[in-house]
Amino acid sequence: MDAMTSVNSGTGDDGPLAPTDVPGVRNFRDAGGTGSLPHGVLYRSGALDRLTPEGVRALHGLGVRTVLDLRSTPEVAARPDALAGSGIRYLHVPVFPEQRWPQEQAELYPLMGESAGRPAVAAVRQLLAAERRAVLVHCASGKDRTGVVVALLQSLLGAPEAEVTADFLRSNAALGLTVADPAVPGHATRPVAAGHLRRALLSVRSHHGGLDEHLRAHGVKVSELAALRAAFRAPCPAPQDPGPAAPGAATGR
Repeated sequence: MDAMTSVNSGTGDDGPLAPTDVPGVRNFRDAGGTGSLPHGVLYRSGALDRLTPEGVRALHGLGVRTVLDLRSTPEVAARPDALAGSGIRYLHVPVFPEQRWPQEQAELYPLMGESAGRPAVAAVRQLLAAERRAVLVHCASGKDRTGVVVALLQSLLGAPEAEVTADFLRSNAALGLTVADPAVPGHATRPVAAGHLRRALLSVRSHHGGLDEHLRAHGVKVSELAALRAAFRAPCPAPQDPGPAAPGAATGR
C-alpha cells in the first residue's frame, strides 16, 4: 500500500461513494450514507503522520475541520499527525491512553467496545458543533479502534447492523489485508472480521443495555443525543433485549 490511498468523495445519497486519492492517508473513506448519517459529515482513516500538503487541501475540500485522534499517547508522540498550519482542529481522545492492549482480537474487541465510549462522545459533540463542518476520526490503520468508534456512531443514528458491518469490513480491502502476517507483531496486519465487531457491540449492550446508556455512562447528556438525532432526523431507539452476555461481561448493573 503506497501513500496514495482511497478516499470516498462525491454526492451519492446512500451507500459507499466512489473512491478517489488523497496523498499520505491510508484507509480514508466517508462513513456516512447509512442510517440517518449523511455523506460528507463523518470520515474515517488511518494515521495522518504522512499527510502531504496536497492531502491537507483534499481534507479542506471535503469540509474536514476537526480531527479526532484515537491513538495512544506513545503512538502520537512517535508519529504525530502532520496538521501543523493546516487550520484543522486536532483533538487527542485515545481509546487506550497507553500502548497496551490484548493481543487476541477476541479479547480486544469487547474491551474496545467499552473504551470507545469516551471518543464516541467527543465525536457526538463535534458533530453538533455550530459550524457543522466534517469530522475525521482515525487511529493507526483506521480499522480496529476507528472501526468500533465509527460503528457506535453509525448505530446510534439508526444504521442497520449489516450496513455497519459492511463498512467495518471495507478496511480489509483498503489495507490489502487477507491473512495475518505471523512475522509482524501486533494488530497491524490482522484483517478485521464481522465477529470482532459483533463482540464489541454485544459487550456494550450486555453491560449497559443499549448504546445511549453506554454513551451516557461516558458523559454524554440526554439533550446531546436528542440534538444529534434531531440534526440528522434519526429515530429514537426502541427498547432492546441486550441478549446473552458476552464472555467476561458483568451481570450486574
